Amino acid sequence: MADVIDYRIFGDDMQLVEVELDPGEGVRAETGTMLYMGEAIRMSTSSGGGIMRGLQRMVSGESFFIAEFVNEGRSKASIAFAAPYPGKIIPLDLHGLGGEFLCQKDSFLCAARGIEVEVAFTRRFGAGIFGGEGFILQRLTGRGLAFIHAGGTVVERELYANEVLRVDTGCIVGLAPTVDYDIETTGGIKNALFGGEGLFLAKLTGPGKVLLQSLPFSRLADRVVSAANFGNQEERRGGLLGSFITGDR
Repeated sequence: MADVIDYRIFGDDMQLVEVELDPGEGVRAETGTMLYMGEAIRMSTSSGGGIMRGLQRMVSGESFFIAEFVNEGRSKASIAFAAPYPGKIIPLDLHGLGGEFLCQKDSFLCAARGIEVEVAFTRRFGAGIFGGEGFILQRLTGRGLAFIHAGGTVVERELYANEVLRVDTGCIVGLAPTVDYDIETTGGIKNALFGGEGLFLAKLTGPGKVLLQSLPFSRLADRVVSAANFGNQEERRGGLLGSFITGDR
C-alpha cells in the first residue's frame, strides 16, 4: 500500500506539484525534478529494487536511479517537483484506476512511496517497429497517487467497448491496460508523403481511459532544432553577403 499524500499543483503552462508529507511519509521521484523541500525531509537515491529495476527504468526513458524523499520530522513538511517543459502535470489515483496505468516513456514525474515504475512493451510486433514513442511504455502499479507530465494541452477520453480512436503516435500520454494498442498506415501515397502526419497512426480500441497531449516534447524539440538551423543558415548567408560587399571575398 502506498503512502497517502496531499498535494497542490501550481502554475498554468509551466507547472509544479507540491506534496505535503506527514511524519514518516515519503515520495519517489525521477532524479533532477526536485524544486524545493523542507528541512526535515531526507533524500536517498537507489536503483529502487535492484539492478534489473534500474535497467527497466532506463529502457523506459527514465534514469537508472530513483530518488526517495522521506519526512523524518515531527510535523508536516512540503516538497515540490517541477515539470521539465511546458505542459500539464496529471495526477493519477492508481487505486481508482484498478492499480495499474500505462504511460508514455519518460512521462513519470513523482509518486507516493509504494508506487512502482516498470517498463511495458506493446504487444504487437508491428506496433513495436512502427509505433514510435508508443512502443516502450511505463507501467505504474500500486494503490496511491502518481504524477505524470504531458506537453501542451491534455485531453482525457473514456473509450467504450470496441470504440476506436486513431491518434498520432507521439500524442499518447497514457492509457488503461484494458485499451488495445496497435498501429495502422495513414493510407495513400500522397497522404504518407505530403500529409505531414507520418506514415503511421496509433489505433486505440476501448474500453478504458486514454490521455492525449497536444504538444509532444519530440515535436517541440524538432521545431526548436529546425528554427535554430534556419537561423544559422540565415546568419551564414548574411556573413557571406557582408563579406562580398566589403570586398573581403
